[in-house]
Amino acid sequence: MEITRRTGTAARLLHARPVLLVAFAFAVMADPVSSVAYAIEAALRALHGDLALLLPTMTLVVGLIALVIVNYHQLVARYPGGGGAAAAAGEAFGEAWAFLPIGALIVDFVLTIAISSAAGASAIIAYLPAAAPWRIPLALGLTIAVAALTWFGHIGRAVFALMTLAFIVITTVVLVGGIRAPVHPTGTITHSAGHVAPLAVALAFPVAMALATGVEAPSSAIAQLGQLDDAGRRRFGRITLWLTLLIVGTITLGLTSEAVHLRIGIPAADSTQISDLAQQAAPGALHALFQLVTALLLLSAASSSFQAGPGLLKALARRHGEQGDMGVLPALWGTTNRHHTPYWGVVLFLAVSGAVITAAGGQDQRLVLFYAVSVFMSFLAGLVAMARFSARERQPGHMVLNVIGALAVGFTLAVNLARGEPIASLAAALLIAGLLYRLWVKAGRPRGVRDVAAEAEHIE
Repeated sequence: MEITRRTGTAARLLHARPVLLVAFAFAVMADPVSSVAYAIEAALRALHGDLALLLPTMTLVVGLIALVIVNYHQLVARYPGGGGAAAAAGEAFGEAWAFLPIGALIVDFVLTIAISSAAGASAIIAYLPAAAPWRIPLALGLTIAVAALTWFGHIGRAVFALMTLAFIVITTVVLVGGIRAPVHPTGTITHSAGHVAPLAVALAFPVAMALATGVEAPSSAIAQLGQLDDAGRRRFGRITLWLTLLIVGTITLGLTSEAVHLRIGIPAADSTQISDLAQQAAPGALHALFQLVTALLLLSAASSSFQAGPGLLKALARRHGEQGDMGVLPALWGTTNRHHTPYWGVVLFLAVSGAVITAAGGQDQRLVLFYAVSVFMSFLAGLVAMARFSARERQPGHMVLNVIGALAVGFTLAVNLARGEPIASLAAALLIAGLLYRLWVKAGRPRGVRDVAAEAEHIE
């Protein structure tokens, strides 16, 4: 009787709203929080090592993330059941347009797995440089390990939340330690970014917008909260959006300021900028712990995409609409094991992300160049849709925010595409969107496609 009573009390505690909010919010923000492991360094590389411009660049990045979140604050209010940009685009322009953000999401999931695993390998190599010759096998091994864990079902929001919280705590300790740390310049530092300062910042910040990947996740992830009503999901989604901005912005600007103060430049090939920073600010055991929690957080971000990507394919393979219309994808992609894992989807994402890692030589900094393209396609679709809603409903204030957001996102996308190679991300997203559209037409245009992003989030 006593054991039953204790079990019931524990269950009630775990389902209490404050506990649920913490588990949900910190799990969902694992992706953007983990992005600080490579986004700041990516900005410095784009600035050719000019530390003087690093803080203005990252401040602009955080500002643009804030602008995106302001717009997604509206989107969550409109779709408290989840759905994100796919739901908005599908409603604003017709269901066929939902395939653009869906295609972008699929590419984003692949790249999140690839870059998170590669960055996890970089975190290990930064502490154990002898492992550098094994970079690609190490990154592939981490990817396989995460996929294997995903195979056994949802690891749970609590684990992701724990990894995020651990990273935040250890990073805070590192930042405090860096205040009094002696300044010993490391890495490559220059005093010229190759352009006048405003232009250099404008050209560099789009690369660092990899930091924005995942900030939109609450708009779809709230579909997981079936125990809440629309008002509750709307509240959770909005709180998570702003909490993400607060935490990601604070950590990003804190690490950037400390890197500038301690003179941490572009790292050597077998290290990372934040590892060099941690080693100088908190040497010894704390540096080792920092590298460990960084790697674990990155793998948590990869795991979340290993769940979301196959889950999206599973949703596309389901029957949609009130009449039970056939799904867009063959039923194979909806086949699950006893842990409700769509295993063919896991295998597909493992194979593709592994190929991407190998093609990039296991280098997360090379993958960053491709990363911000796909997610910004999704942002752009969502913001243009919200602008159309605001115009229809005669809400000029909202429309101004939507248009400014869309223009800023469009500029970021254009600058990244102008670099050349990132066009591959755009091409892949458009190819997937086009293929899904053709399959949708062939299936008789089943209704409900715009809701698949929300369906993919339902935990069984």
